[in-house]
Amino acid sequence: MIRKEMIAMLLAGGQESHLGVITETIVKPAVTFGGKYRIIDFPLSNCINSGIDTVGVITEDKQIGLTSYIGIGIPWDLDRSAGGVTVLQTYDRSSESYAVTGPANAVYQNLDFIGMYDPEYVLIIPGDQVYRMDYEIMLDFHKALNAEVTIAAAPLAEGEKKRGMIRTDLYGIVEEYAYEPDKIEGTMADLGVYIFNSRVLKSALEKLGKKENLDFGKDIIPYCLAEGRCISAYEFSGYWKEVGSIEQYRKANMDLIETNPDLNLYEGFWRIYTRGETPAPVYISGQGSIERSIVGEGSEISGKVQNSVIGPGVIISEGACVSDSIIMQESFIGKEARIDKTVVAEGVCIGDHVVIGSGEYADNVYDPVLYNAETSVIGAGSRIPAGVKIGRNAVVSGRTELSDYPDGELPGGHVLFAGHREKEGDKA
Repeated sequence: MIRKEMIAMLLAGGQESHLGVITETIVKPAVTFGGKYRIIDFPLSNCINSGIDTVGVITEDKQIGLTSYIGIGIPWDLDRSAGGVTVLQTYDRSSESYAVTGPANAVYQNLDFIGMYDPEYVLIIPGDQVYRMDYEIMLDFHKALNAEVTIAAAPLAEGEKKRGMIRTDLYGIVEEYAYEPDKIEGTMADLGVYIFNSRVLKSALEKLGKKENLDFGKDIIPYCLAEGRCISAYEFSGYWKEVGSIEQYRKANMDLIETNPDLNLYEGFWRIYTRGETPAPVYISGQGSIERSIVGEGSEISGKVQNSVIGPGVIISEGACVSDSIIMQESFIGKEARIDKTVVAEGVCIGDHVVIGSGEYADNVYDPVLYNAETSVIGAGSRIPAGVKIGRNAVVSGRTELSDYPDGELPGGHVLFAGHREKEGDKA
């Protein structure tokens, strides 16, 4: 095997609830973003644009859909005979299971993959954030400071606190690091992107690898600092968007339809590559109209679309109106439907004359922390019968029937899962 100067370990993660029913059946890196893309397209594109041609994508459970999507890496020019992209599944030999408790545990279980290429440096990157970063520039910074570990960090406004607080000297060498935001007065925050000298990473993981819930920010970085390792902080000021909540996800998509968006997906210099699955062009009927929106390939628009992001293969029927919403691929919106401030996941069928996002905001009775904005959410593969009305901050998941909606309505803040109505305060 050809030795690589630096390889990447991309943390694709297991199932998580930060996006609620959107990530009910898929991991967050596989979630659609910007119509035609998926979140994992961004770190994979960053790798090939940065000259990194060997990437291990670590999933924390058996994610057949993500494995199928990545394939042999052709869309990202990562189909290489020496290197390329490899989907790695974690396996705990001691328990004979695929369960992993933390991201650093996942890398520990794949040290053999890193050893195959004997790299001088290992790049650790998250697969669930939308950002553009040139890792080659970060590596140059790492080398210039003779660092053993480099953390990509974002500058903080005065008084701002985030997880992974960093205080450095004038040259960028980390003097203090605290995972909990109130422990130190830092000037930058950890973004979760790291470059390790390979031997330093291996040493830390072999020492701590069996600890439960092992995390890079919470455990590995503090350990390396305590061991006297030279850790630098690379100040990153480029495009980076948190998509850790439903509202953050919706707003990040909405940013794309600005006249001059911070993330320009049409820019040729730093392309975001994706797997194209719908070769047909967009069709707009005589009754259809599109204003300030992104529309994916193969969509058929016979209604009105305003300030929205529409995925590939979506059908919006005559008289329907979609506004300030995200409609993911292969979904169907019936005639005269009204969809406002709603995230509709993949493969959803919404009947004629349905109204979603109506009325006033109400706190969610199921999970007011997870569902905490005016955005309504419809889970993947759901069916909404004709004529029903769904309020703001409501959640529907599953093939529902008219009888599931008393008086034909799901009030704001309520949820309806898999054909049965959740009672107020009854959290499954």
